[in-house]
Amino acid sequence: MATISSPGVGTNGLDVKNIISQLVALEKKPLDTLKLQAATVNTKISAFGQIKSLVSDFSDAASKLASLTGWNGVTTTSSDSKYVSATAIGGTLPTTFSVEVQSLAKAQATASAALLPVGGALGAGTLRLELGKWSVAPASFTPSSGQPVDISIAATDKLSDVASKINGANAGVTASILSDASGERLLLRSKSTGEEFGFRLSVMEGGDTDTQSAGNTDASGLSRLVAGSTVTQVAANAKATVNGIAVSSATNTFATTISGVTFKAEQVTTAPIDITVSKDASAVQSNIDAFVKSYNAINQLLQEATKYDAKTKTAGLFQGDSTTVALQNTLRNAIQSVTTAGGPFQRLADIGITQQQGGDLAVDATKLNKALANNPDDVKNLFRSTGGGSADGLAVKIKAVTTSLLASNGFFKTKDDSLQLSLKRNSDDQTRVNQKVDAFEKRITARYNALDTQLTSLNGLNAYISQQVTTWNKSNG
Repeated sequence: MATISSPGVGTNGLDVKNIISQLVALEKKPLDTLKLQAATVNTKISAFGQIKSLVSDFSDAASKLASLTGWNGVTTTSSDSKYVSATAIGGTLPTTFSVEVQSLAKAQATASAALLPVGGALGAGTLRLELGKWSVAPASFTPSSGQPVDISIAATDKLSDVASKINGANAGVTASILSDASGERLLLRSKSTGEEFGFRLSVMEGGDTDTQSAGNTDASGLSRLVAGSTVTQVAANAKATVNGIAVSSATNTFATTISGVTFKAEQVTTAPIDITVSKDASAVQSNIDAFVKSYNAINQLLQEATKYDAKTKTAGLFQGDSTTVALQNTLRNAIQSVTTAGGPFQRLADIGITQQQGGDLAVDATKLNKALANNPDDVKNLFRSTGGGSADGLAVKIKAVTTSLLASNGFFKTKDDSLQLSLKRNSDDQTRVNQKVDAFEKRITARYNALDTQLTSLNGLNAYISQQVTTWNKSNG
């Protein structure tokens, strides 16, 4: 900022700093308008973000009414979900079946023999971990198709180092250490349940690649991790019967046993558990209610944003904004569209969904329930028919409209780009005003400094002349 270089002007009764400050403030006045405009644009950007979110919700609600599963909702119940729980996908045929659980799925777990001294080094070598399946009689291991994982162990590595390396090897096995009075034990557990996800730990020392040779199983050095180890839990599938027929699963979840139904073994049962799948009539009603609610949320926001209150003489944020009014009309036209696919039902009003004053939708529950009870297929076609053109269902049409609005080159992207451009222009204008103000302040300060210098010089001359006049008067007195 420019400064006054000498006090001459000030000593003549002029408050120069205040004068310059007020002149600069006047030059900055346009910034107040620009900042207000920027705040308004930012508010509009935020508001359109909210509108976009509501339109996305409306699109999702329309999707449920346009999809087959939205009309084929089912409900699944268990006679005792503490033992067996179940879910079913939409469209699953009504059915009932009984489940008995004999055993739950288990992951293989092993424990090494106790190792002493605690914290001592184990010896150099390589650990090999393989995933696969164990056979009990005769005892044998069949590796899976995946490659074994080899882990290098240094001569100075302690058991904690070994466990850390196993956990970092992504070998499908987790390691931990158990310490008791006997020493340290390496505990291993498969990450997955099921008999196909067992594992085998082998050791290779001194360059010997035969994991079954005497040198690799003699309970000395690194081989102490395998010699004397015990299987504390055998890998096993969950075992159950469905209507008396034996089934199994690597996990406690049976996802493919019954078409469309997933049931989960929670506990071993003591009696049959009945699973029932039935049509869920309330699901359609809930989807229609959500559709109406989501539309009303958009309508209310747009109504508030575009209104003008004559009493308070205040306008909404988008009052007079043609693009916002166009969006409002687009959504209303979609709601009021007609289809030829619904038999006796061609528009929402035919099933009891009507527009009220102000644009909100209201549901006549009696009329809607009657339509769903007597003409369920016609109601479904009213919303989800894909016959093309006028034969498209209302939800299908609305989904197409909202998808277009939300597209990467659609209404909301175009509107946001426009507002962001306005914001940038505003920022550029503010920069130019600030630059103009800075230049003005420098000029006006320089002028006052020059005036200050001139007045100082004149004050000095005036004092000299006054002194000379006084001296002359005295000498001639």
